[in-house]
Amino acid sequence: MTQLAPLITSFLREHMPHQRGYSPRSCETYAFSFKLLFEFAARRLVTRPSLLTIEDLDATLVLAFLRHIETERGNGITTRNVRLAAIKTFMRYVEYRVPSALEQIARIHAIPAKRHDQKLIQHLTIEEVRAILNAPDLATRSGVRDRAMMHLCFAAGLRVSELVGVLTENLSLQNGVSVMVQGKGRKERCLPLWKETARDLRAWLSVRGTVRVPELFVNAQGEPMSRAGFEYVLDKHVRKAAETCATLRSRNVSPHQLRHSCAVVMLQATHDVRKVALWLGHADIRTTEVYLRMDPTEKLEAVEAVVPPELRRGRFKAPDALIASLLSDKQG
Repeated sequence: MTQLAPLITSFLREHMPHQRGYSPRSCETYAFSFKLLFEFAARRLVTRPSLLTIEDLDATLVLAFLRHIETERGNGITTRNVRLAAIKTFMRYVEYRVPSALEQIARIHAIPAKRHDQKLIQHLTIEEVRAILNAPDLATRSGVRDRAMMHLCFAAGLRVSELVGVLTENLSLQNGVSVMVQGKGRKERCLPLWKETARDLRAWLSVRGTVRVPELFVNAQGEPMSRAGFEYVLDKHVRKAAETCATLRSRNVSPHQLRHSCAVVMLQATHDVRKVALWLGHADIRTTEVYLRMDPTEKLEAVEAVVPPELRRGRFKAPDALIASLLSDKQG
């Protein structure tokens, strides 16, 4: 029997961050998936999580765990598939260290991801974005920061982790205004910025003052802005913007919707999904193709480009009984 604890520890602390270059956020997501799995397995096998073995994690248990998170935890199919993907990634790591478990691992790899309906991604119109960006009070330091932070998130199409991770030294406001960001998989990309975005960033830098941290955006205590902090800032200004923008009322706007909104604007401007993928930092262009379903202009152009078939015209000839009844109603 092979103890599970040493393998999962080396996987999360050595293999993922150092050998594969996963970000701390990704490692935390994987760790949470295994926390749920091991707690479920310990209850099912009436043991402690630290005493679990690789042999305990067979396909039957994994399938039971996936049913558990859907039925008892109320997770959706997307979350279920994410947990399964994490388990399979770990099992590929185990393959090379526990050859005796290859047959067991093969059965786990054979578990398919569930198909599910893919809903259209929610995004904001330019009018809604403008209302949100105009909400902060620019007479205050926090208002200047909030405007610059939200404007950069939208204009560069940044993930929240990318936004709060931007360093002051990676922002260039000289010739060719641009920002360097580090995306998923530690992949860097350099993005040019609009003059309006650069103006807001300059305003923030003029009041940012001297702080101890290298991050561009900081909270009131001078510490790096957190994901939760930005979510709070965005929610506050969305509620204020809703006072003048009716379509924002009773609407939950997430930071990722600013990124989606940028993607839609970019697609409408360029009509090139490859350029949008490069802008957003997508490793696989198939990830970007979801925006094609959101943008109706591509479909309208396709409709207008096709010559519809000429059809024979005709007149509807009503039965005599129907005509008679209509005439009788008219006379009555």
